[in-house]
Amino acid sequence: MEITVAAQIQAPLEAVWEAWTTPSVIQQWNSGAFDWFCPKAEVDLHEGGTFYYRIERLDGSEVLDFSGVFRRLKLLRLIEIAFSDGRRLSIHFHENSAGTEVRSNIELCQEECFEHQAQNYKHLMSYFKKIVETNRLLS
Repeated sequence: MEITVAAQIQAPLEAVWEAWTTPSVIQQWNSGAFDWFCPKAEVDLHEGGTFYYRIERLDGSEVLDFSGVFRRLKLLRLIEIAFSDGRRLSIHFHENSAGTEVRSNIELCQEECFEHQAQNYKHLMSYFKKIVETNRLLS
């Protein structure tokens, strides 16, 4: 099953792209929840390059590792990745008069509750939007 999550972000395309692809900035938004954080983000941004993100609960009770390969890149327009578990994600960036639209198509994990995963991805996109729009970027 695949879902689409989108956000209209009041920021220039270049700033949105940078926030999505810069490890130090990814660490700021990639947990998306007050009781989680992203202590590590590695990005080798080119087709065939890899990524790795570690997400942890603040109390240390859970650790999630996400990794994969950049399958296709179009500068400031498209990122397609394949997670190490075989799922796919595509992120489309489109500048418009209101800023930048980011649209993600995400293949969900078959072993987990679809509704829970959809809520998590929507929350993550919302948190990404908030970080970018409030200029809380620390890159």
